[in-house]
Amino acid sequence: MANITIGSLDFPKVSEQPVEIVERKGTGHPDTICDALGEELSIALSQLYREECGAIMHHNVDKALLIGGIADPQFGGGRIISPIEIYLTGRAINEINGKRLPVEELAIETAHKWLKDNIPNLDISNHIIVYPKLKPGSKDLVELFERFQLKGEVPLANDTSFGVGYAPFDDIENIVYQLERKLNSKEFKKDHPYVGEDIKIMGVRNGDNIRITIAMAFVDRYVSSVNDYIEKKEAVLKYAIEEAQKLTDRNVEVFLNTADDPDNNSVYITVTGTSAEAGDDGQIGRGNRVNGLITPYRPMSLEAAAGKNPVSHIGKIYNTAAMDMAERIVNEIPEVEEVYVYLVSQIGKPITEPQVCDVKLRTNKDIKGIEEKVRKIAQEEIDNLPNTWQKFLERKFRLY
Repeated sequence: MANITIGSLDFPKVSEQPVEIVERKGTGHPDTICDALGEELSIALSQLYREECGAIMHHNVDKALLIGGIADPQFGGGRIISPIEIYLTGRAINEINGKRLPVEELAIETAHKWLKDNIPNLDISNHIIVYPKLKPGSKDLVELFERFQLKGEVPLANDTSFGVGYAPFDDIENIVYQLERKLNSKEFKKDHPYVGEDIKIMGVRNGDNIRITIAMAFVDRYVSSVNDYIEKKEAVLKYAIEEAQKLTDRNVEVFLNTADDPDNNSVYITVTGTSAEAGDDGQIGRGNRVNGLITPYRPMSLEAAAGKNPVSHIGKIYNTAAMDMAERIVNEIPEVEEVYVYLVSQIGKPITEPQVCDVKLRTNKDIKGIEEKVRKIAQEEIDNLPNTWQKFLERKFRLY
């Protein structure tokens, strides 16, 4: 049995405190691009290893870096002067029994596919260069990985680290997350092709007043002039206000591209739909947490979950496990209003034996009456950790 402790949340709900801040970096943000490419590479490597070795082998490709290019956006269509550079680095086994595995070729192929599918105005042949720099892991970590993986045993934690999660989202968290997802949906883009993928949303609540600030890269070839930009911007703003207000009873204000200076023809247009084209750089792990948000008023881990191996890297699997555990407890036990979960590992120990699993509850009745139900869910999630890798390969977690 895992070391599970259950206690109470003895402070006011974040949603009832005077101030709250929530952020999300959208699909085309340079940091999110790095997270996505690292995670997609991990998935591709995992599939390659399963085909070649019958099991997922040691890898951690969680060190991506994006160096922004140089662009000249113009109404009606500009040009890229210097391409975006992306370095995909980390550790990955590249040889099995004397057979070379095409891990670097796979990195380029995977990156090109994701970029083509998700940043449609980016020409992968001319606007971007991908540099894979992948080398085998250290002997001790590889041996630690193989100690269980090739024997079919419970994975051993390859780091001493922690994961955290909470549930449910409150109204401003839902607004920030859902609004970016709607603005970046294929349905919205069909009617608004001028909206790029680099959409960052910052939500600030003061009392019952919510202020949403959106930074959105417009695509220049769909915008003919400053007046056309203003008209399209107003259409997006109207939609954003309506969608945000559906998610809360509080007063909502929405601001879009507040740095614009139309009188001087200075507005946020891009050639590709991402600020990565012109000097805005990115790095894996600097963006959204595993629940898709950046929440300084909630428990967060600073781990870069994307790109880590999905079998034994605690920085990945404990964060998603804590999130799943919290969501199950809230959804399955009506008396529970809110949950925070903390999981801590110890390197070399089975992932099913955390040093502690600390569950903090906010309930509308005495904890004693539901403690066993909570403990049962927590234990089930911990026992299921050796199978978590399947969820990553099926993309059931929102890591970016």
